[in-house]
Amino acid sequence: MQHHVKNRTLGRTRRGRTALIRGLAISLIEKGKIQTTEARAKELRPFIEKLITTGKKATVAARRQAASVLGEPQDAIIKKLFDEIGPSYKERAGGYTRIIKLGLTSAGRTEAVIELV
Repeated sequence: MQHHVKNRTLGRTRRGRTALIRGLAISLIEKGKIQTTEARAKELRPFIEKLITTGKKATVAARRQAASVLGEPQDAIIKKLFDEIGPSYKERAGGYTRIIKLGLTSAGRTEAVIELV
């Protein structure tokens, strides 16, 4: 039994999971909508929600924290997070993403689309 285990392993080591979630988050910030498996989308949601909440604060410390969490991505990603995405959710208290389930694929995975609301 896995007591007090709250995150999915996604069939990866801890470092692999971190890299996967960071990559998905960067893609979601960049494109606004991505298609992935349902499990990955559900793991990505709290990660990206916390990032967007950080993006609502327009401080240098918040920018550095976001860059650290995302693993030092390109400046364009941080700029988009703080200059476009963060201010657009200024009045919203949470729930910045939407997961739409697409169903099973031929490979047997349940696909989903995660997008910014």
